[in-house]
Amino acid sequence: MTLTDAGPLVALLDEGETDHARCRKALQQLRGPLLTTWPAFTEAMYLLGEAGGWRAQEALWRLVQRGDLVVDMPRHLGRMAEWMAQYESLPMDLADASLVALAEERGLRTVFTLDRDFRVYRLARGKSFRIIP
Repeated sequence: MTLTDAGPLVALLDEGETDHARCRKALQQLRGPLLTTWPAFTEAMYLLGEAGGWRAQEALWRLVQRGDLVVDMPRHLGRMAEWMAQYESLPMDLADASLVALAEERGLRTVFTLDRDFRVYRLARGKSFRIIP
């Protein structure tokens, strides 16, 4: 599974997005279903609704229904608040905090994102994320 932010989900489904081709190409190199969190899923759903209405949102739902996208949450929600406090100077938003907390919980380091903030975030022992694309 590859941890996935809202940006690539939107870019994959909206051909008008600047990063559409780049994200489609990156997706071909990823194995297994994509993994995201409810805050990132909600953000993608909102952005797709703004860009393409129900049809775009329906395409996102189809990813979930087919099992190509798994939506989960970290078990310790308080950890999200700790991450947001640690990176308050950026600031870290709820979607990013949920993804970092889930990465920490599951021992994941690869993230499919267009968000530059993931270059700054550090996991345990100062480990950085491997960012796709």
